[in-house]
Amino acid sequence: MSGLLRRHRDFRLLWCGETAGKFGTAVSGVAMPLVAVSTLHAATFEVGLISACGWLPWLLIGLPVGVWVDRLRRRPLMLAAAGFSMVLFAAVPVLAGAGRLTLGLLIAVALLTGAAAVVFQTAYSAYLPTLLAPADQAEGNAKLHGSASAAQIAGQGASGLIAQLAGAVNGLFAHAATFLVALLCLLGIRHREPRPAAREGTPRSLTGEVAEGLRLVAGDRWFRTLTLFGAASNLALMGYQSLTAVFLVREVGLAPGAVGGLLAMASTGGIAGAFVVRRTAGRLGTARAMLLFELGVPSAALLIPLTSQGAGALLYVAGSFGVSAGVVAGNILKAGFQQGYCPPPLLGRLVASSAFLNYGTLPLGALLGGTLGSALGVRTAMWIMTAGVPLAALILLFSPVRRVRDLPVRPVEAEEVRGAAGRDETSAHS
Repeated sequence: MSGLLRRHRDFRLLWCGETAGKFGTAVSGVAMPLVAVSTLHAATFEVGLISACGWLPWLLIGLPVGVWVDRLRRRPLMLAAAGFSMVLFAAVPVLAGAGRLTLGLLIAVALLTGAAAVVFQTAYSAYLPTLLAPADQAEGNAKLHGSASAAQIAGQGASGLIAQLAGAVNGLFAHAATFLVALLCLLGIRHREPRPAAREGTPRSLTGEVAEGLRLVAGDRWFRTLTLFGAASNLALMGYQSLTAVFLVREVGLAPGAVGGLLAMASTGGIAGAFVVRRTAGRLGTARAMLLFELGVPSAALLIPLTSQGAGALLYVAGSFGVSAGVVAGNILKAGFQQGYCPPPLLGRLVASSAFLNYGTLPLGALLGGTLGSALGVRTAMWIMTAGVPLAALILLFSPVRRVRDLPVRPVEAEEVRGAAGRDETSAHS
């Protein structure tokens, strides 16, 4: 399993930079809500609003970013996004130290760093296949997702410790530092990707290329199924995750440091999912493995609302472990499928068009969670949103995924892409 890291210097640098970035994201993912709750005394809805603003840019700029990623070299875009985020996250504790941090400024930082994340993640998803040979992409995806889960564990545990020792605000210095590490790693990559060549007979206007990406997602039954599932699943996931800090601190009664430790324990599911996904897919098939990891394993989410103090906190760990394992394993399967099935010149637009719906529901989920928490109570809202996790996976169960052993590996032909808007393949659905 260590072969790719040992022999491929550029992938090793990308892996180090991405792992550092995920560590920082985990720190800020805990620190930002804790800053809102403990420092700015934000209400439940306001905490959900901060989470929503981190994902709202996928709805606002996701589609045009996909076009820019297909037109431009990806590494410079990643460098610019990482540098911008580093400055913004470092500014939060500086403003807090000067006594000028407000809820409005925290929301603005969440919105702007969310926009930088759109650029980075879209470019990163399209950059990886240019760095690795097709035979190495499955191992590369598993390593990157597995290390991201490990970094999330370390980051969430560190964020709780930082919150106790130095205050939640100072946790954002750690995220700024990880972006510096990512910048240095990206600068050290020797591979220089060529500028993407213009394709003959295809639209070059921004709206035309955005429409081409949307046609690709809407016209292909596999892309359409996975995108619809991702949108529904993320709505439920963000709905309860946006309430996690409020739920564990105010409803369950845990200290901020204990919250970080609990989240770190739960996130070990991501490592487990990354570890077993390739072997499981080889034994069951990629389509059947996706049903197992996206429907069966995350049903443990229903344990989360039962969380209580003492030994009852383990119910949160068990439920979130299952969700984390399923999400990471499913993401690995989906990434491998997209990279093999989609033509490389369209990969940026595919990622952006899918993310427009997948990530576009995240701010809606955060707002829905905050609204339900304010209207019905936090624990009741947790019951509603966690129930949505297995319900969303029914989209996969009643789709072509259920009827095959493996997801297709045949690349979409150019003629299929251009004709996708003219035909619908839903006749194959049960």
